Amino acid sequence: MPFSVVSKKSGTKYFLHAMPRTTNTGKTVVLYYFSKKEEGAVETQPEGYVVSEAATGMPLLKRAN
Repeated sequence: MPFSVVSKKSGTKYFLHAMPRTTNTGKTVVLYYFSKKEEGAVETQPEGYVVSEAATGMPLLKRAN
């Protein structure tokens, strides 16, 4: 089952996705984003990250301190 979060403000369900990208220097990084679409969602929340919510109700993935 894909990792999902329900917005406290709107009640909408969002799914976490990952997109590997290569920077101009050749380093590979993974961009995480939330979408309403379930297709292609990741199964677990990445280690070292926490989910918070923006004022608009959109979920955000932040690094844990």
